Amino acid sequence: MADLQAELDRIDAEIRAAEDWGEVAAYIPELARVPKRQFAIAVATADGALCAAGEAGQSFSLQSVTKVFALAIALGRSGDQLWARVGREPSGSAFNSIIQLEHEGGRPRNPFINAGAIVVTDEILAGREPRHALSEIVQFVRAAAGDEDIHINRAVAQSETRHGHRNFSLAHFLASCENLKNPPEKTLGTYFHQCAIEMTARQLALAGRFLIGPPAGPRLISTQRIRRLNALMLTCGHYDGSGDFAYRVGIPAKSGVGGGILGIVPGVASVAVWSPGLNRYGNSKLGTEALERLARAMDWSVF
Repeated sequence: MADLQAELDRIDAEIRAAEDWGEVAAYIPELARVPKRQFAIAVATADGALCAAGEAGQSFSLQSVTKVFALAIALGRSGDQLWARVGREPSGSAFNSIIQLEHEGGRPRNPFINAGAIVVTDEILAGREPRHALSEIVQFVRAAAGDEDIHINRAVAQSETRHGHRNFSLAHFLASCENLKNPPEKTLGTYFHQCAIEMTARQLALAGRFLIGPPAGPRLISTQRIRRLNALMLTCGHYDGSGDFAYRVGIPAKSGVGGGILGIVPGVASVAVWSPGLNRYGNSKLGTEALERLARAMDWSVF
């Protein structure tokens, strides 16, 4: 792992020399307070090694990166029935677009845009209380990471609840199209707390090992589900910037507006990067650049 560690150290040094760090997600006040000049990168390999550089021990809000774990759970609970409620196609629109949801009759384009993720959380929540659904999600993430020290940041969840007007609009429109099983407020309360899960880059890289494929990492889901999740991450994981990310980096990955990105090199490694400043798509600006440099240096690509 000496070469990989050297690459991570080199990338860390290069990223810190950047002048433009992007802009933090100001529409969530708790995230707006996070200093943007921070960077972390961690890689968990299929053979069990873990390398990291930068502020890889600093916790950050996963936000939409949690959608990968939630989708893994929802597919286990409902199987292919979930696809009657949400599609599997790239959106080509902003992650919180209401126009697209209305145009398509209340069926979200994919499970990673906000409307689709709300439906996924609603599926996990169906028939039980939010605390039980959240417990299942957190326990799944802990099992994936092999670490019990992973928690929900209640202040971030409350901040999202107070200011999540667009998400409330999406949820009520879904309900008007009979695509929610629970009251919008109940589903959204669960969704906001799910997105407020905090992890470090080291923890996130370890948690992603279940998507590398056998024999790496914990066997939490089937090989078929691993392939499907990776396919969706590649085509839909960066919203309307997914094509650009696939072109530049070439691996399945899921971003979040907290500045984190989880990338998977099938059969090889799980990669986590974090830098809170975002680009125009709502994805980590320097996190994307770091993954592009790492993929090029290590010759990692699914193509």
